[in-house]
Amino acid sequence: MKKIFSYFFVSILLIGLLSACGTSDKDSTNGSGDNKSDKKVLTMGTSADYAPFEYIDTAKGDEIIGVDADIAKAVAEKLGYEVRFQDMDFGGLIQSLQSGQVDFVMSAMSATDERKKSVDFSETYYTSKHIIVSKKGSGIKSVNDLSGKKVGVQLGSIQEEKAKELAKEVNMTVENRNRIPEIIQEIKAGRFDAAVIEDTVAKGYLDNNPDLEGFTIEDADGGYAIAFPKDSKLTEEFNKVLKEMIDNGEIDAIIKKWFE
Repeated sequence: MKKIFSYFFVSILLIGLLSACGTSDKDSTNGSGDNKSDKKVLTMGTSADYAPFEYIDTAKGDEIIGVDADIAKAVAEKLGYEVRFQDMDFGGLIQSLQSGQVDFVMSAMSATDERKKSVDFSETYYTSKHIIVSKKGSGIKSVNDLSGKKVGVQLGSIQEEKAKELAKEVNMTVENRNRIPEIIQEIKAGRFDAAVIEDTVAKGYLDNNPDLEGFTIEDADGGYAIAFPKDSKLTEEFNKVLKEMIDNGEIDAIIKKWFE
């Protein structure tokens, strides 16, 4: 009888210990979850070849940096989100939004009427101009000088649309490439006579390539904005914070940081 009682007592004790362990594990899991960041991670699509807006300084690492990267992180932080960057060709950014591959796009993208048919946009945070870039000594000093020339543009960019518009005025051929460095190389190799590039980006190449020159087209189309899938709740959330940052000077400070 003693042995039976002892076995019974030990069994009850073991069951109690196992139950306690189970409770401890559960509490530990919950505690661990509470200690982790509750921030939702948003994926931002971008084409990281457009300094100073978004690019990779390979001498310092593989992180995507620039105006758009800083603005995205600042807005997201204020809203309680974290941002993960996904680099892709500019021409595929709208499609990536529509397919749900990314949550939003920041890539020096202009809010054109055509794009608004496919995606929603935030407030404009930067207004740009275009520069016609060519080899020094090319003799290309005005839009009319592009007649009979082959002009390069980035695929899917506002500059591609601008070049096609100019092609209606002068007899020039427009060809696109996925990345700005490709376009610059095509000019240097003589396969392009000139290119239409956003002015701030173009100035960076002009400063670092004394064999290139350019002039500004003053009638730039639209400004840069954040793109979202149609009817995304993020549009209103981001827009509210973006407006505040524009009004209080935070956006201007970020832009000046990268342009000085």
